[in-house]
Amino acid sequence: MLKQLQISNYALIDQLEVSFTRGFNVITGETGAGKSILLGALGFAMGDRADTGILYDKEKKCVVEAHFELKDNTLQQLFEENDLDFEAECIFRRELSPQKKSRAFINDTPVALQTMKEIGSQLVDIHSQHDSLFLTDADFQLRLLDEIAQNSVVLAEYQTEYNEYNAIKRKLNDLKEMATKNTTENDYLKFQLDELDKADLKEGEYADIEQTLNVMENAEEIKTLLVTANGLMEDSETAILGQFNELASTLSRLKHLLPDTEELGERIENLKVELKDIAYDLRRKEDETQFDEGQLQSLQERYDLLNRLMMKHRVKDFEVLMALRDSLREKVNAFESIDEAIAKAEKELQGSEKKLSSFAKTLHDRRCQAAIAFGEKVTVLVQQLAMPFAQFQVAVEPQESFGSKGTDSIRFLFSANKGIAVADLERVASGGELSRLMLSVKSAVSSYNYIPTLIFDEIDTGVSGEVAAKIGNIMWQMGQSLQLISITHLPQVASQAAHHYFIYKDNEGERTQSHIRLLDSEERITEIAKMLSNDKVTPEALRAAEVLLKG
Repeated sequence: MLKQLQISNYALIDQLEVSFTRGFNVITGETGAGKSILLGALGFAMGDRADTGILYDKEKKCVVEAHFELKDNTLQQLFEENDLDFEAECIFRRELSPQKKSRAFINDTPVALQTMKEIGSQLVDIHSQHDSLFLTDADFQLRLLDEIAQNSVVLAEYQTEYNEYNAIKRKLNDLKEMATKNTTENDYLKFQLDELDKADLKEGEYADIEQTLNVMENAEEIKTLLVTANGLMEDSETAILGQFNELASTLSRLKHLLPDTEELGERIENLKVELKDIAYDLRRKEDETQFDEGQLQSLQERYDLLNRLMMKHRVKDFEVLMALRDSLREKVNAFESIDEAIAKAEKELQGSEKKLSSFAKTLHDRRCQAAIAFGEKVTVLVQQLAMPFAQFQVAVEPQESFGSKGTDSIRFLFSANKGIAVADLERVASGGELSRLMLSVKSAVSSYNYIPTLIFDEIDTGVSGEVAAKIGNIMWQMGQSLQLISITHLPQVASQAAHHYFIYKDNEGERTQSHIRLLDSEERITEIAKMLSNDKVTPEALRAAEVLLKG
């Protein structure tokens, strides 16, 4: 429940702190005193859109705190999902700076406004004068009925399967579209694959051909250079090996005359061995280097084919061309197995549809059961509000196709007059009837403990006398199962509350300010007397107020 509201620098409020209790609380005050401002501040603390126009002092920031008491752990999972500490006392705090910067906190942890609104919607329901129109909204009707039927678990299971069902349908449609519309494309892919398969591409061959062609195209020059090199090594009068032999012989004779030159001779012998190996390799290279016109032409044709394929497929790398061939093969194979894939997807769809139908039937049965009890309860309540022949029913009508929340269409049906059949609420209910019906609906729903705090902003506008007394009695009954805070102008309603708050304006300072206080017993009598006699406190009004309070 809402325990306390602290407001700083909001609209006509400089500083305000008010505590609320369990049961039925009522707020009264003259028009313009700030009742709607109080609700606006609470809505701001629960994540409503910020407006810098709300700043009482444009140079200071606005801070609104709403303190809630969480009587059980039903919301613990929601808190944990949003990385928030779950505590018995929960504090919503909202700040707005003069620079239009808004910040939101839950238990001193910064949160996004969407998170604040999501969690706040589970703690308090603020019903304004115009919210009765929601009664005619199909989504609201279905959501309300599901809350009454306690369908949250089944609905979550249904929606999970519904998402899976739609995913399978999309996959199946894609496969069928591929089978019917992409035949021409597949023929083209097969043509491209056949062309690449005929080319018999081999890993690394492009680089090997490129290197071999470079050698063959320069074979004559290579041969000439090798012959020259061999001549310099051993096939000429001044050949290097011949000169090394003569040098080795000379050093061999020298070592007998100059012993310390023996090492030089050994080094020359080592060089001779290396030079002989080089000469051998040069001769082998010369023998291997042959110019074959036929081989050159064959390699050149292969090289040209590979280049044409790379150009055709707009790739600059041979490995990319091979990867493209593999990709084409996968696509062609996938297309050729399309019938098998379609059959598999159809089987998956049938299985998902069976599960979905089971969940939908469970939802339907629970909704039908809840609709009967809910319709009867609302009818009893609305008949007490000067509509003795009113009838309210909830029609649960199954549809052929699956929707995001099942296969049901929900319609609220209503008749205010004797002998008139019920019809769609939006077609037959007047504005006044909608207000009384919404009160009855909220009262009926309150018994299901759907939310801990309910706030009415003048839901009783436009009624008086006996109906007003009935409304007060209904609100008192609602206060037995939840915290109800009602802003009202009706003394019959105000007198039924367990706690009476009075909002007033103070014009004594430089600026008007709104204040609120909890009335004691004597102050309540006076305030209700004013409400009875248009702000004139007469003895008769005081006696009437006492009677109302005692009643």
